[in-house]
Amino acid sequence: MDVLEQTTTINVTDAALAVVRKLLVEKNVPDYGLRVFVAGGGCSGLQYGMALEAEARPYDNVVERDGVKVFIDPTSMMYLTNATIDYEDSIMGGGFKIDNPNAVSTCGCGTSFKTSDSAGAASGGCSSCG
Repeated sequence: MDVLEQTTTINVTDAALAVVRKLLVEKNVPDYGLRVFVAGGGCSGLQYGMALEAEARPYDNVVERDGVKVFIDPTSMMYLTNATIDYEDSIMGGGFKIDNPNAVSTCGCGTSFKTSDSAGAASGGCSSCG
């Protein structure tokens, strides 16, 4: 299997690593990794997604830090280069947050964004965040 080993930069904070580790233990899948991806949709044209997966797919970028693996497909990596994956816990609830320097605009929901390359994409407005 062709897997790209950390050829581009994705940063993962200690808080995000701790939550992923906890999820892997809770789900009883300690050897899995976190898949982070970008898909079309959302109120700004693109949206982030995450899932736990057993192993990297062919051509994935794999970032490993302190025993936690993050898998990112090549297309998503184009949008996520130099992004930081964090986890924020607040009184209103916690969640993963991606600080993406490639995003030229984001929606209030925090999961939808637009890049300069996707600037012409239709957007549904923040009311479509869900």
